[in-house]
Amino acid sequence: MRPAPQPGDPAAARQWVLHVDMDQFIAAVEILRRPELAGLPVIVGGRGDPTERGVVSTASYEARAFGVRSGMPLRTAVKRCPDAVVLPVDKPAYDAVSATVMGAVRSVPGVVVEVLGWDEAFVAVEADDPETVARTIQQRVLEATELHCTVGIGDTRVRAKTATEFGKPRGTFRLTAQNWFEVMGERPVRDLWGVGSRISQRLADLEIATVHDLATADDERLAAEFGPRTGPWLGELGRGAGSASVDDTPWVPRAHGRETTYQQDLVAADEVEAAVQALAEQVVADIRAEGRPCARVHLKVRFAPFFTVNRSRKLAEPTWDAGVIAATALGLLRGLDDERAIRLLGVRAEMVPPEGGY
Repeated sequence: MRPAPQPGDPAAARQWVLHVDMDQFIAAVEILRRPELAGLPVIVGGRGDPTERGVVSTASYEARAFGVRSGMPLRTAVKRCPDAVVLPVDKPAYDAVSATVMGAVRSVPGVVVEVLGWDEAFVAVEADDPETVARTIQQRVLEATELHCTVGIGDTRVRAKTATEFGKPRGTFRLTAQNWFEVMGERPVRDLWGVGSRISQRLADLEIATVHDLATADDERLAAEFGPRTGPWLGELGRGAGSASVDDTPWVPRAHGRETTYQQDLVAADEVEAAVQALAEQVVADIRAEGRPCARVHLKVRFAPFFTVNRSRKLAEPTWDAGVIAATALGLLRGLDDERAIRLLGVRAEMVPPEGGY
């Protein structure tokens, strides 16, 4: 783990956080396997059949030009981009390429790498010229995988992550305390990492519209609206401040979940109960492999046509019992008192922490 530089430390100016983000990763992997698709609009999602229910996992830049976005229903995506090539998700292939990518990043001398997912990682490095390190990372990833990545450079994790969006595709961008407000000040708060539509609307109700507005907002006012921890954290986010630590400790999952989008809406109670039980059994198999029982059950339900709700409940005691997990999820569902047909169900088991904590 690389500690954050401390204010006033002479070495602080040479300590950098880089955010490595693969460009259109899933689509790029598929295009690499099928070179004839290069330059074409490609959509990856579900089982690759736009007549079925499913959502977009990723889309090539050519498809994004038509307004196709991750999480969009496949049918909607194909309406926006009728000539797109639609492919099924191939998780094992992405796992394998991701491992090669991260190995290439780790091969750069002097770096500490914290993997965030298939296609992104934070990197800590001491350097006089972080752009040179960024270009070295890009070159090594390209040589190892034939894939391109973008590298954001910052003095905090927030600034590095934000910088990546300005470097895409295949580029680099530096965002620090010196140019944060010049680049981000007049942008909407929705552009900040971690600010979704609900938070941005609540901020708008407080007449906080831009990043500069949020950065200069009174912490007590934010705390009154969002709570004593989240409120000040939002103000810090608006300033691009926060941690510069990068932790290479192997990731330990907190939960395992399964979800299914049903090709026909679930209406009958026995159908719903059977579906939840099946998901719970799959989840129990996952957490048994981790060796830690379920302490909290999370439910995700998407009612027709496309209204999604999430709920959770802590268990009286940890369990491996799929029946208890299913019954808890069904209790959460019944508590919604919503009789609409169901198009998606998800059950997630949050496990007890490992010995010593996370």
